[in-house]
Amino acid sequence: MNNIVVLISGGGSNMRALVQASTRENWAQRHRARISLVLSNRADAAGLTWAQQQGLDTAVVDHRSYAQHANPREAFEAEMRQHIDRHAPVLVLLAGFMRILTPGFVDHYAGRMLNIHPSLLPAFPGLHTHQRAIEAGCRFAGATVHEVTAELDHGPILAQAVVPVLPEDDAEALAARVLSQEHRIYPQAVADRLRRLSP
Repeated sequence: MNNIVVLISGGGSNMRALVQASTRENWAQRHRARISLVLSNRADAAGLTWAQQQGLDTAVVDHRSYAQHANPREAFEAEMRQHIDRHAPVLVLLAGFMRILTPGFVDHYAGRMLNIHPSLLPAFPGLHTHQRAIEAGCRFAGATVHEVTAELDHGPILAQAVVPVLPEDDAEALAARVLSQEHRIYPQAVADRLRRLSP
């Protein structure tokens, strides 16, 4: 079975979309794949509770626990790697995981780590994408699934979805419209990658 690990930091709505797609489209039978672990850097992440209710294995590696360590980021990521590597994943999916990862961590999962970003990359990498799109006068916004590389939000693009920016939009309204598309394209992009991995 091809294991998939999902990393979250909060509510995990994209993780939920991935789990639901994996069940609805029967990834286990089609791609011999399953989501085997949901890992969060926050113990209070609502997505963890939901994942546990679905019977999924979960883990918490709280980045704040490593603040006193000589190298906090490396210690935090080393602990995450232990949890992830136990599952020998074919894919590691970032789904609202709000920590910037070191090049060493990214290299360890090179070609296997994907992310969903709420803008039409290469426009607006980083945070506050919806407000930035509105302030820039964009007529369109959207979401991008991409491979993760050491440069933030700059990996090869795998899928995109476009939504209009309406005159009355604020960041919250635009975010909701984009999020609905994230839930559509992320599972599709993962399924496409799984098809390429299948013998």
